[in-house]
Amino acid sequence: MNAYRTIAGAGSESLYTEKRSRFIGRAFPASSVEDAMGIVAEVKKEYNDARHVAWAYRLGTDDEATERASDDGEPSGSAGKPILGQIISRDLRNVAVTVVRYYGGVNLGTGGLAVAYKTAAGDALDLCEVRPVTLYARYRLRFPFDLINPVMMLLRSTGAETEKSDTDTEGYLWDIRVAREGREAFEKEASALYRLSLTLRDEKETPSL
Repeated sequence: MNAYRTIAGAGSESLYTEKRSRFIGRAFPASSVEDAMGIVAEVKKEYNDARHVAWAYRLGTDDEATERASDDGEPSGSAGKPILGQIISRDLRNVAVTVVRYYGGVNLGTGGLAVAYKTAAGDALDLCEVRPVTLYARYRLRFPFDLINPVMMLLRSTGAETEKSDTDTEGYLWDIRVAREGREAFEKEASALYRLSLTLRDEKETPSL
């Protein structure tokens, strides 16, 4: 996985009404299970007089996402699953969505509930700004002073970016990042430079500008 889509920040509340029941949707960025569950806890605290607070999250920057959903007392599959479906249909990662229901006194049935939760969740997500996130591999380069021009050419040809540069008595010490999709080409070109020491530091996500 080289990139994914997420939301830039919590959007405004969405409101969907069906037979006097009110469904309030909210979407949040979340980077971990702990983060997502903390959001759910805060929403439940804020709407402590509501009958149900259904929710779902989708996390991770690997090929397989971590997904979980809760009906919070509604009929099985009528709340959490439709919420999660809205996150998946927009191909979003690192997102948590909650939908608060205030019961209006009229039963909606499983199908009616699914439509209501789906609509409230989708409306909440539509209120958010979606941003792409590029994933990078980060390397440490060590090379002698006289190799500066070939290294600069390497960075330009592969789109690599310098994050930190330093020197010592032996030469340069640079920390760089390369978009994951260009990692193979970068390593291949770097291996052709004699006296260039290349170490993989880590692979982290960085929002695209």
